[in-house]
Amino acid sequence: MWREAGVFDARERAVLGWTDALTNISTSSAPDADYEEMRAHFSEEEIAKLSVAIGTINVWNRLAVGFRTPHAVDEAA
Repeated sequence: MWREAGVFDARERAVLGWTDALTNISTSSAPDADYEEMRAHFSEEEIAKLSVAIGTINVWNRLAVGFRTPHAVDEAA
């Protein structure tokens, strides 16, 4: 849905695209086009740091889902 939203600039769109590519790597294979878009806006060090952050968030999400951790908002309801 972020692709349809007109609120993100080119730099933010590059990160969102890279996030989708890495999160869905089993089907996306992290396309060269997504990586090249990142290179247009970020240094290799920044890409590495962003990629580690994306991976870390994905691990925490997978652990939370796997262990059936309730979401704080759901608990309050």
